[in-house]
Amino acid sequence: MPSPLGDLSYTWPFIAAAVGGYFLGSVPFGLILTRIAGLGDIRDIGSGNIGAANVLRTGNKWLAALTLLFDAGKGAGAVLIAGGFGPDMAVLAGAGAVVGHLFPVWLRFRGGKGAATALGVLAAIAWKVALLAGLTWLAIALIFRYASLASMVSAAAAPFTAAWLADPQRTELAGFMAILVILRHHANIRRLIKREEPKIGRSTVEK
Repeated sequence: MPSPLGDLSYTWPFIAAAVGGYFLGSVPFGLILTRIAGLGDIRDIGSGNIGAANVLRTGNKWLAALTLLFDAGKGAGAVLIAGGFGPDMAVLAGAGAVVGHLFPVWLRFRGGKGAATALGVLAAIAWKVALLAGLTWLAIALIFRYASLASMVSAAAAPFTAAWLADPQRTELAGFMAILVILRHHANIRRLIKREEPKIGRSTVEK
């Protein structure tokens, strides 16, 4: 009986791309940088999230900016490395990087919320889509002052702009990442409904 996954000699590069992307995406830069800076465990601060928004709650804007840069960079890096072996590899590695950031094996599968890493993936695989996603984030953040809302709206818009500006494969990737990012914001959605979500610039701690 043939394997449902096909001939391993054919499928292993695709598996390797996804797994490689996962492990690159699972590097918890927010945790690493805050420890190097002597700020302790970022998981004990604010929301306990390892992303840039929670790093910002340490009061160190430069560290938060570095976290954002590195989280986006690992998504872009996964795509660019795997892209040398073909577009299919790039898509799988990008998806793997986002999953790795959300569910890192090193942190018992409790990672970040994926917005920065997903943006990095888009920047490397469909830069026009990433540009519009970034502008959408900025517009929503300026109007409503909720970083979480901006992340979800920009993620949700990305598949539609990808359908306009990219091919079906990259559109599917954008849709996959949007679903993950929005689901990972489930606690923020509840707070937004209750009007308890802290706005950008407020000192209220996100839980």
